[in-house]
Amino acid sequence: MAELFQRLLLATEHTEFDAGAERVALAMAQRCQLPLAVVLPLVSNPEYEALAPQIAASAERDAASKVVQLRSHAHTAGVVMDLCVRRGEEPYLEIVAQAREKASDLIIIRRRGKRGFLANLLVGEMVSKVVAHAPCHVLIVPKEARLWRHCVVAAAEPSAQGRQVVSTAVAVAAQCALPLHLVSVIPAEGMRPQADAFVTEMLTQAQLGGVAAQGEVRIGKPFTEILAAATHRGADLIVMGSRGDKRISRALVGGVAQKVMGLFEHPVLVLHF
Repeated sequence: MAELFQRLLLATEHTEFDAGAERVALAMAQRCQLPLAVVLPLVSNPEYEALAPQIAASAERDAASKVVQLRSHAHTAGVVMDLCVRRGEEPYLEIVAQAREKASDLIIIRRRGKRGFLANLLVGEMVSKVVAHAPCHVLIVPKEARLWRHCVVAAAEPSAQGRQVVSTAVAVAAQCALPLHLVSVIPAEGMRPQADAFVTEMLTQAQLGGVAAQGEVRIGKPFTEILAAATHRGADLIVMGSRGDKRISRALVGGVAQKVMGLFEHPVLVLHF
């Protein structure tokens, strides 16, 4: 993974929901012998803090305690940690800003938190905004998840972005010595010849790269078929692209990725190109 991602950024509030993201981020840094940048966003409103300084002081003490705990985890894992507490009214803005300042190539973040249980198909509003506005790829990790060790699924369609998705998935699979399964979902049978040709081409490239790869074309709703393929193959990582709507400044990540992120019980790597 070092060739793919060399500037990792873990975004965490160090709650129970962040446990999976923290676990996977430390495992990635440890395996690749990389430093791990960490951003802990702290909600801060100067006007409110002026009226309730005791609440602000309590939040600062809580943040300081979390910093100590995170540094201890990193020390135990033998990982060099660069940790920053960023204060602002919108946590997602602080995370995105930190990723830009660090020139991060991967943000690792939880799937949801208690404030967003029912928002955006269990992804959470804050996390959705990070994924939508991130300047780099984002890995979304459920709280029980661990680093992938069984199978990588690439969800891609015949397009330039689809080829980039497969290329990244092949690299992940190769570095982790895992098999790859490519699924391309089409809305109608008439599109099968193009999809079949795409899958054949991508599988040839994967196999030339030393990756044991299989693929299939499915017809139906993309998120349903992607999840079905991943479940059938026992996959523990899905790699896919994002289709943000630039007309609304990428306020939300594309619908298919949103649903897959919310329903898959393992990490989902959402790529921005």
